[in-house]
Amino acid sequence: MATKCGNCGPGYSTPLEAMKGPREEIVYLPCIYRNTGTEAPDYLATVDVDPKSPQYCQVIHRLPMPNLKDELHHSGWNTCSSCFGDSTKSRTKLVLPSLISSRIYVVDVGSEPRAPKLHKVIEPKDIHAKCELAFLHTSHCLASGEVMISSLGDVKGNGKGGFVLLDGETFEVKGTWERPGGAAPLGYDFWYQPRHNVMISTEWAAPNVLRDGFNPADVEAGLYGSHLYVWDWQRHEIVQTLSLKDGLIPLEIRFLHNPDAAQGFVGCALSSTIQRFYKNEGGTWSVEKVIQVPPKKVKGWLLPEMPGSTRPLPTGLITDILLSLDDRFLYFSNWLHGDLRQYDISDPQRPRLTGQLFLGGSIVKGGPVQVLEDEELKSQPEPLVVKGKRVAGGPQMIQLSLDGKRLYITTSLYSAWDKQFYPDLIREGSVMLQVDVDTVKGGLKLNPNFLVDFGKEPLGPALAHELRYPGGDCSSDIWI
Repeated sequence: MATKCGNCGPGYSTPLEAMKGPREEIVYLPCIYRNTGTEAPDYLATVDVDPKSPQYCQVIHRLPMPNLKDELHHSGWNTCSSCFGDSTKSRTKLVLPSLISSRIYVVDVGSEPRAPKLHKVIEPKDIHAKCELAFLHTSHCLASGEVMISSLGDVKGNGKGGFVLLDGETFEVKGTWERPGGAAPLGYDFWYQPRHNVMISTEWAAPNVLRDGFNPADVEAGLYGSHLYVWDWQRHEIVQTLSLKDGLIPLEIRFLHNPDAAQGFVGCALSSTIQRFYKNEGGTWSVEKVIQVPPKKVKGWLLPEMPGSTRPLPTGLITDILLSLDDRFLYFSNWLHGDLRQYDISDPQRPRLTGQLFLGGSIVKGGPVQVLEDEELKSQPEPLVVKGKRVAGGPQMIQLSLDGKRLYITTSLYSAWDKQFYPDLIREGSVMLQVDVDTVKGGLKLNPNFLVDFGKEPLGPALAHELRYPGGDCSSDIWI
């Protein structure tokens, strides 16, 4: 078991200590109704994932937000392992930024973990007035006790990659983390590594470009991101911009969990590549492509070639990546091709494929897409049916158990893109799946007895997105 600490703050002292933490029993995830035709607020679902529980695989609580069409997306904590040394801190609030409305909801999960309640609502006007930022995405807790949230744009929907700072106790908007006028041109995700005085942020596109769906002409026009921004963590300013070759739409970014590590990975959605970034001897940073998902020649799809290629086409579409807490395995989802992958990254410069599992996707047999050429597969994968439910969409958000032995997967990306690429998702709702992981030799195996069907929600089919455990996980917690 994890080391007992009578006078410690939230989380764990190290990533390896976190791996000894308790098995997850509940999961929180936002469920979205925007673009589904259901006029109801987004809500936070609590799902029972304890196999010993009579409510296993069930949504045991729903907390609706007080507004419509927020587009809840990602979430973070009021405090995490970055504050492990501060015994006055306690992980009791889940922070839910809204991608479209720019509201921030603070949810109390400490009083009653199985029945969260709304603690505070931060209205867009407060963020606009103090930060001139909008369209909020990633939330991370800082060692200072503050909460930092990335933005995609300004109030008018133009690109602006800045950062909102909240007080971690009162959740008052304090202003921007970056210096005045110092925002990046575009924004999305970020990760910091204080021992190297660095933060690196990624970019999707301006909100006005992506808000209502994907238009290939916007790719040709250069409106989607292809850069990483290297920030001086202490001075709060950009010190280097890294241009990504074969790196269109760098989304989720992960440093290795070891706080001494000076490298990590980013998933580039449209190019279907994984890029490794690393610190040079002189203190500057570089990036190199280490994984390329090959393209598939198809007919019957939206575009003549499915992603995976370096051509600017919607891709295998790598939409989420994770690193196990021991920095041994990298996982990512190809939302359009439909596969979940595991790579051994013991040698980070040469990731080795150790597991691959198809969980739906665009190229299943019997669908509208016919694969003409495929470098990887001899035949199109079978449609996925779990507990009698044919799964619509493809694997998207992923979360790994602390011990690295279980992956949880949801199938919704973003409501406007769901509607465009997987209309069945809108009609049938997304699902949550669970995959067993071989942490010795590598390998992935679907748990056939686990299914949470968000198509059967009381108000109609919902789109479930990012997953969080009450005690933190490998994409919420940063060690300093």
